[in-house]
Amino acid sequence: MPITPNQTPAKDQKELLSIDREVSTIPMGGKHDGKYWVYPSQQMFYNAMKRKNWDPAEKDMGVVVPIHNIVNEECWRKILEWEGMHKTSCDQPKLVKFIGKPREYTPKARILNLFGYKLPFDRHDWVVDRCGKEVRYVIDFYGGNTGGISFFLDVRPAISWDGLGDRWRRFWKTGTGLF
Repeated sequence: MPITPNQTPAKDQKELLSIDREVSTIPMGGKHDGKYWVYPSQQMFYNAMKRKNWDPAEKDMGVVVPIHNIVNEECWRKILEWEGMHKTSCDQPKLVKFIGKPREYTPKARILNLFGYKLPFDRHDWVVDRCGKEVRYVIDFYGGNTGGISFFLDVRPAISWDGLGDRWRRFWKTGTGLF
């Protein structure tokens, strides 16, 4: 994350975009312990999309950015569901970092694709501080089938001994989450 966020309008930009940012409910870990993650402004989001060679429309930023924020809050809620299995050892997990990997599909996404399912439009890896122990979660982002704005988030522990243990415990308890 840059020290000074890029809030400068792009060269070819015609409309001014908001530079206001929203504080999330997601606690930061690591060297920023005690603070909360702050979502990008419309201008920052637009600049990031341009930098990644997307073709963003300025007029869409007022809708896209709030959706982005809501989706991230839902990701965190789903991670907290998984982290609930560790509540006795860690009452407050924190997000240390996240990494976008839009074209690095998870093994699960690739297997589902072989069976005819669409690939996710994005993937993130989120690293969570579980009271001194870093654990990684993978998130596959899928578009919904409703025709409107809808998403499906597949949030699960990454494949590791601990992650597989959590998946197995959840499967044993609920019948879901193994894969």
